[in-house]
Amino acid sequence: MSTTKTAATAPTRSDGLAKLRRQYGAGPIDLTGIENALYERHLLFDNVIELGAARPREQFEAIARSMRDILSQRWVLTDQTYERANPKRVYYLSLEFLIGRSLANNVTNLLLDPLAKQAAKQKGLDWVELLEQEPDAGLGNGGLGRLAACFLDSMATMQLPAMGYGLRYEYGMFRQTIQDGWQQEQADNWLRRPDPWEVGRPYEQVEIKLPCSFEMRGGALRAVIGKPSSLIGIPFDRPVVGYGGKTINTLRLWSAAAPDYFDFHRFSGGDFIGALAETLSAETLTRVLYPDDSTSMGQGLRFVQEYFLVACSLADLVRRFRRTNSDWSALPERAAIQLNDTHPTLAVPELMRILLDEAHLGWDQAWDLTRRTLAYTNHTLLPEALEKWPLEWFEALLPRQLEIIYEINRRLLDDVRARFPGDDGRVARTSLIEEGPSKHVRMANLAIVGSHSTNGVAEIHSKLLRQKTVKDLADMFPERFSNKTNGVTPRRWLLLSNPALAGAITEALGDGWITDLAELEGLRPLADDKHFRGQFADAKRQAKVRFAEWLKVTSGQEADPDTIFDCQIKRIHEYKRQLLNALRIVVLYNRMRANPRLAIAPRTFFFAGKAAPAYHLAKVIIKFINDLAATIDGDPAMEGRIKVLFLPEYCVTLAERLIPASDVSNQISTAGYEASGTSNVKFMMNGALTIGTRDGATIEMAQEAGEENFFLFGLSAQEVAESQGWYNPHWHYDNDPETRAALDLIFSGHFSRNETGVPQTLRDTLLTHGDHYMHLADLRSYLTADQKLVQLYGNRDAWARIAVLNVASSGKFSSDRTIAQYAADIWQAKPCPVP
Repeated sequence: MSTTKTAATAPTRSDGLAKLRRQYGAGPIDLTGIENALYERHLLFDNVIELGAARPREQFEAIARSMRDILSQRWVLTDQTYERANPKRVYYLSLEFLIGRSLANNVTNLLLDPLAKQAAKQKGLDWVELLEQEPDAGLGNGGLGRLAACFLDSMATMQLPAMGYGLRYEYGMFRQTIQDGWQQEQADNWLRRPDPWEVGRPYEQVEIKLPCSFEMRGGALRAVIGKPSSLIGIPFDRPVVGYGGKTINTLRLWSAAAPDYFDFHRFSGGDFIGALAETLSAETLTRVLYPDDSTSMGQGLRFVQEYFLVACSLADLVRRFRRTNSDWSALPERAAIQLNDTHPTLAVPELMRILLDEAHLGWDQAWDLTRRTLAYTNHTLLPEALEKWPLEWFEALLPRQLEIIYEINRRLLDDVRARFPGDDGRVARTSLIEEGPSKHVRMANLAIVGSHSTNGVAEIHSKLLRQKTVKDLADMFPERFSNKTNGVTPRRWLLLSNPALAGAITEALGDGWITDLAELEGLRPLADDKHFRGQFADAKRQAKVRFAEWLKVTSGQEADPDTIFDCQIKRIHEYKRQLLNALRIVVLYNRMRANPRLAIAPRTFFFAGKAAPAYHLAKVIIKFINDLAATIDGDPAMEGRIKVLFLPEYCVTLAERLIPASDVSNQISTAGYEASGTSNVKFMMNGALTIGTRDGATIEMAQEAGEENFFLFGLSAQEVAESQGWYNPHWHYDNDPETRAALDLIFSGHFSRNETGVPQTLRDTLLTHGDHYMHLADLRSYLTADQKLVQLYGNRDAWARIAVLNVASSGKFSSDRTIAQYAADIWQAKPCPVP
């Protein structure tokens, strides 16, 4: 077996550490243990304290900075290699990078896990407590940002010359707490303490000139048209460590600042706020991720955020390009710019502005270079999520870019009229400008027209994108559309998050799967091996116990690892249908109330996810789930049978612990609405079984593992679309007794005794307003699939067999595979190994 071969040829531990020392250029310097070791020096010289007086946070910072010291020479060498080789570089622009914590991930990818843990043990440090000192970086929210983080990991591991560009949000999105069942938003001040990973680069700052300025008026920031101003983008770099530590790429985050300016006369006259207005307006720009867009001011701030990201990043990458390339026509051969969703779409007119106004190229050449350099990933089929910005904002803030958009649109519509004469409807739908009382720029249309590639993120998503969402543009440019099904990095989401299962896999297959997840296919015959099934069950048990202990310590909530862990962890949204899951639980609750002797497998239902601050219905859903949890907890007849837990402050760290512990993964979006999903893949990779609809990447997951090893239910995307015109939820209320009983119990206020608005809002959503996302249409099918799932769990050996088959079938869903497809099909980028 491969394990025997690996053991026979493996170097000794000291040989391996010596090799890593040479690779990282660390020389004779020790991590810890002597006076001049990295850890001791950082504690003493950074914090000016005695070693014995250091608190856990200071110990964490010293360890993290020591690890950054070890990787720094390799980080510099990576950049030097790229400068010297002048390869085609990939620039990944994203408004989100949900990277989570960095210490454990970097230690793992540097192959220094044994050394770090040995050093911690030597100093009497609690390694787990050290890891808990690091906050999750407040740089993202959901799947979009987590995907971006996985892609960066894969690009570095595959030695692709790549760089991520984002914004350095001071407060992230928000920290979610629950009070009386309701979501409360608090500031997520994740940068309160120094971040040991980031490196400020003030000398590489970028100046962004705007034709307007801002002032404080009535306690709010207002634009002052006709008074030019500048924003300063200050870059902060974070290392992106590829597995094996050979390539260390960079994530560059921009922080907004004002030019050095202070109105002394206004300040000395008592106008303290006015004297700092420019500074306040600039720094507000990167204060939070996704400002509340229920107001025009919040929307305007997000619009400026997007331009700031694009303008800073393009100025920086063009500056880098020009250092080693004098010919502008070489830009598409030296730079591939990937737009992660519509947020960075302003790159189209901004790159055109640079090529026209600064490089002084002609329109045709500038347009050719722009399109060949840019590529766009679409992440949504929801029309409201395809951004449209008011034309008046362009007129006030970006008039030159608007001129360019008008010219792009004029030429586009001339082509449409030539190819489809007399089709005025097509012209209107294709236009970059949405007409109406208030005109808007359609950012998705602009991204598609201004790039050479548009990809979806799952086969069904890409199909619906072409056939429905942007059909007219797909008809115009069919060669630009492709699919790149999402994946996740197995380093963080299996090797690091699930050490027991990762160890069992490595013992069986060797460690090649860490960088080639397709090797998990070798587990397929082991699904019928009793010994391996036992190892799998032991690993799952360890993960459940570990999660339950962590949850008790960090939140005070209790979960019994002897119950089925049944999970739905996602951003709270109607189409993701947390409400459908809650309806399932109410039906089960009713069954047990009607028959107290009903045999049922003990189960804990976990929910986690944030609702956008202005999304009232999503907040009501959270409230109802918490009311449901409290009611079940208060019913003695339910004790030891079912329990509901809403886990506040869902983040990468929570997911890293809950996903390996989960038995059941709920992927129950209304078919045709979920682009892909990434949590679905993580659950599968860690051996949870999926109960879900035929939507997003779940369809492909079931194809890989076999539908007989999934619990699929509900309407298909086609059936959902065809029934929209006639669907009536009242039919299900009138004809399904369990559905009616569950809804009547909810509407009676049984779960929300002091919140009369909650039952009424749910009645309006599910009945009065037509149940747009078809919860009731899929409820009976969901319950049937759930019953089959519970029956299978009764045969633990059969359950383990199917779970192992799921893990064996997850190889396709590595982000390494996805990135290899991007590199070959879209970027034409090749590895650039660092010597």
